[in-house]
Amino acid sequence: MSSWELKSWRDKPILQQPTYKDQELLKSVEKKLSIYPPLVFAEEVRSLKKQLALATEGKTFLLQGGDCAESFSEFNADNIKDFFKVFLQMSVILTFSGGKPVVKVGRIAGQFAKPRSSDFENIDGVEFPSYRGDIINSIEFTKEAREPDPFRMLSAYNQSAATQNLIRAFARGGFADLHKVHKWNLDFTQGLASNKRYEELCDKISGALSFMEACGIKAENTPSINQTVLYSSHEALLLNYEEALTREDSLTGDWYDCSAHMLWIGDRTRQVDGAHVEFLRGVSNPIGIKAGPTTKPEDLISLLDILNPENESGKMNVIVRMGADKVGDYLPTLIKEVEKEGKKVLWSSDPMHGNTFKSSTNYKTRDFDKMLQEVKNFFEIHKSEGTHAGGIHLEMTGKDVTECVGGGQKISEENLASRYHTHCDPRLNAHQALELAFLISDILKVEKN
Repeated sequence: MSSWELKSWRDKPILQQPTYKDQELLKSVEKKLSIYPPLVFAEEVRSLKKQLALATEGKTFLLQGGDCAESFSEFNADNIKDFFKVFLQMSVILTFSGGKPVVKVGRIAGQFAKPRSSDFENIDGVEFPSYRGDIINSIEFTKEAREPDPFRMLSAYNQSAATQNLIRAFARGGFADLHKVHKWNLDFTQGLASNKRYEELCDKISGALSFMEACGIKAENTPSINQTVLYSSHEALLLNYEEALTREDSLTGDWYDCSAHMLWIGDRTRQVDGAHVEFLRGVSNPIGIKAGPTTKPEDLISLLDILNPENESGKMNVIVRMGADKVGDYLPTLIKEVEKEGKKVLWSSDPMHGNTFKSSTNYKTRDFDKMLQEVKNFFEIHKSEGTHAGGIHLEMTGKDVTECVGGGQKISEENLASRYHTHCDPRLNAHQALELAFLISDILKVEKN
């Protein structure tokens, strides 16, 4: 294989990329980004990799989730705080029941670009380029709005920097203190079954903390009681942005994509000879690979060979997105091939993308029961194969949206229109995310026993 360089992806075939009209403007934006401060730091990335290595061995559990696509218009402190609250809730649910540490990785502070099934969108006979995320163009259906704009990369960087800053403040400034578990509740979940169950869990945690304090284990001498870490991640899709934020570490000489702690490659851009694989093989971040029904075992092994030639534990995360009805047909073969080749892989379940359908009311949506069934099948398959079901990957929000049908709120297809706010794919709302966390925790509890 040829040697890797920061720009070597530019010589490879590339999919899912915008066409910028003003190439000189694009180059000037890339140059400006290349001297901006990194959004994350190499030592943070190495810390995440160590924790993911433990998840690969079944000693920790990966909770990865967040927005389908972050937007400029919905950027505010309350939205970030509500997401952080529900993510903390999910984490304590999984930790308490599963009996193992939870590695928290958000789809946040950089999840702006989205792959599309078509380069163009047609509404009532009018055709414009598809919306590809706020980092590229605007969701408004006009010719001007859909024109790719390089300056949007600067806006995405600034929003990501502000988001990272607030997350670090929440995580380390006392907001994540386990003594405050009762205060993480969101108002709209009051009275729902999952909320009552969460309150019961909070009472148990409070009792455990009181006992620990009586034994001398307090926040003052045990920082993990009142602090946490939320790592960032996004799909490495817009390579102009990713290249501009990649830095050579002064301590090790390794290259790190400092736009996020973890990156993943999508089901549409995982070609072994393509630009996205070429770029990601040169960075030291943990890398996810989305694996759908079309993922061939030999192609997955080739990707693992290219992206992780040293077979480093904690480097690779295979994110399974097959659908409840297909995961049993395709996942066992992938697991067997990976095990046969001795590859060190963290397996996680993305039950969202394979269970998407168009509702009778013409909304793209997902069925909660189907998502739960895929997760159950995922765990059962790993148990049967003697491997570890190491994580969950969700598109979710801390807001009271109506984008996925089912769950304890019994959201119907007729309800979708009331609060359907996503810029791209349907997300679990906070209540549905908590409900799913409890159901996963029940599975983990059985496995632990």
